[in-house]
Amino acid sequence: MLRWWSTPRIFKFFLLRLRLAATYQAVDRYTVLFWAGLVGILGGLSSVLFRRLLDLMAFVLSGRHGSIVEIFSGLPPWQRLATPIVGGLVAGGVLYFGGRWHSRRSSSTDFMEAVVLGEGTLSFRSSIVKILSATFSVTSGGSIGREGPMVQLSSLLASMVGRTRKWSVAQRRLILACGASAGIAAAYNAPIAGALFVAEIVVGSIAMETFGPLIFSSVLATQTVRFLADSDPLYVIPPFHLQSGLELFYYLALGLLAGLVAPWFLRALRGSEKLFTKTCLPAYLRLALGGLVVGVLALRYPEVCGNGYSVVTGILQEQWLWSSLVVLLLLKVTATSASFGSGAVGGVFTPTLFVGASVGYLFGHACEGLGLGGLPEPGALALTGMGMVLAATTHAPLMAIIMIFEMTLDYQLILPLMLGCVLAHFTALGFESGSIYSASLKRKGADYAQRQLALLKVGGLMKSDPARVRPDAPFNQIAKHFVLHTYQYLYVVNEQGIYLGAVGLQDIKQYLGNSFLDNLIVAQDLLTDGPPIIHYSASLEEALEKFSHYTGERLPVVSDGPSPRLLGSLGKTDLLLALAERVPAAEGQFADQTKKG
Repeated sequence: MLRWWSTPRIFKFFLLRLRLAATYQAVDRYTVLFWAGLVGILGGLSSVLFRRLLDLMAFVLSGRHGSIVEIFSGLPPWQRLATPIVGGLVAGGVLYFGGRWHSRRSSSTDFMEAVVLGEGTLSFRSSIVKILSATFSVTSGGSIGREGPMVQLSSLLASMVGRTRKWSVAQRRLILACGASAGIAAAYNAPIAGALFVAEIVVGSIAMETFGPLIFSSVLATQTVRFLADSDPLYVIPPFHLQSGLELFYYLALGLLAGLVAPWFLRALRGSEKLFTKTCLPAYLRLALGGLVVGVLALRYPEVCGNGYSVVTGILQEQWLWSSLVVLLLLKVTATSASFGSGAVGGVFTPTLFVGASVGYLFGHACEGLGLGGLPEPGALALTGMGMVLAATTHAPLMAIIMIFEMTLDYQLILPLMLGCVLAHFTALGFESGSIYSASLKRKGADYAQRQLALLKVGGLMKSDPARVRPDAPFNQIAKHFVLHTYQYLYVVNEQGIYLGAVGLQDIKQYLGNSFLDNLIVAQDLLTDGPPIIHYSASLEEALEKFSHYTGERLPVVSDGPSPRLLGSLGKTDLLLALAERVPAAEGQFADQTKKG
C-alpha cells in the first residue's frame, strides 16, 4: 500500500507546491498580508462596536440620544457641571485602581511605544483599563477624542494576534502597527491616511515592506466599517472651487499662520500636563479636577464638550459668527488642555482639527474685514486650516493632506492644501521640533538604546526553532515536512544540534512517485550546503550582505565558535524592517547632535 505522501492526489499537490515555490519565493510576505488583512477586519469590527458602546454609555449617563454637544445642550446647568466631574472621577478611579490589576509583564501600554521601542506586544490588562477609562471620559463630556481608545482597542487585538504566532520582534511590531493603522482608518473613514499616519509618525518609514501591510489592513478596516455602519464622508461640505491662482496667496498666508499657532497649542497641552502633575493628586481627583474645568466652561458653552466634531461641521457649513467662534476657540483649547493635562485617556486628533477649522475660518473673516479682494470662501479656508494645523502639530504633512481629502472627498482644494500643509510644517519646525506625539515616544527612552543594540545583531531578529531533521530521517518524513509547511529548506543537524547542511525542496523532485524509496533514502543522501549560514553575533550589515548574494527568504543562524549549533533562522523581511526602523532613529540622533553642536 502506498504511503499517504506518494498517492497520485498528494503527488499532484506536491508538484503544484513546487511550482508555486518556484514562482513565489516570498511566501512570508503573503503570510504577513493575510494577517494584516485579518487585523484590519478585526479593527473595523471593534471600531463599530466601540461606537455603539459609547452611544449606549452616553444614553445611560444622560438619558438622551445624540452627539455630546446635543446632549449637554439639553441638560440643566447643574448636570452640565456635575457630569464631567463625576465622569472624571470614575475614569480616574478606573486608572487608579486598575493600575493594581495591570499585567507585570514588560509589554507596553502604548501602541506607539510598542511599535517603536517595545517588543511589539501590548499589555492586555492595562489596555482594557485604559479603554474603559476613556469610555467614561468621552461619554461624560471630556474635551478629548474617541479615536484614542479606538486605536488602542484595534492595536490590542493586533497584539493578541501577534502573541498567537511565533514571530520575531520586527514582525510583531509590524502587525501591531497594522492594528493601529486599522483603528485610525476606521475612525476617520480614511484608509490611505490611516496607513500614512502610522508610517510617517510611528514607524517613520514608507518602505513597501512596512507600508504595504499597513495599506492592506487600513483598506479592509475601512471597508468593514462601511459595510456595517456608514460609507459617507466624515464631513459633509458644500462644493468648493479654486476661482483663480491669486487665491493661493491666501492659502500660503494661512499655512504660515497655522505654523505659528500649532506650537502654542502644543505648549498649552504640555503646560497643562505639567501643571496637573505638580498637584500630586491621585488619578481620580486629578481627572475630576479636569472635569470641573470642562463643567464650568460648559455652563455657558456646551460646545466645549466632546471632540468638537459637531462644531467643525457647523464651521464648514459657515453657521458661526466670527465673534462667537473666537470665544469658543479659546474656551475649547482650555477645555482640551484640562482634559489632556489631567491625564484623561483619549485622542487629541479631532480637537486639533477643531483648532485648525477655527483658525482658517477666522482668518477668512479677518481678511474680509480688512477689505481684501479675491478671497476664498471661509468654509474653504476652514477646511484647509484643519489640514495645515494637523500637519504642523504632527509633523506629517503628507498624512494631513490625504486625511483631509479622504474625510471630505473634495479634490478641488488639494493644490492649496498641499502648499499650506508643507509651509505650516516647516514654519512649526522653527518653533517646536517635537510633534504632538513626541512625549509618548520619550517615555521609554532609556530602554530604547538597549533594544537598538540588541537589534544591531542577528540574534535580536532571528526566529527560533526552525524546521530540522536528523541525518537518518527517512524520505517520507522529509516529504511530509515540505507538504505541510511553506519553507524552501529543511535544515539537517546531528544529535548535538550541530548544523550539517540542508535539504532543498527542489532537490527532492526527482525522487517523487517512487514509493520503494520510502525508507531507502534518508536526509544524509539529499544533503547539500543549502543557503549561506550567518552567525548569531553578526551585524545587520553582514546579514544584508549575505542576502545581496542570495535570492531566498531565510538564512540559518548558527552559534559562534568552531562547532556551529543551529539556533534559528533570519528572514529577509525582518531584516529590512529592522533596517528601516534604524533610519529615522539615526536621523533623530543626528538632529540631537546638531542642536548640541
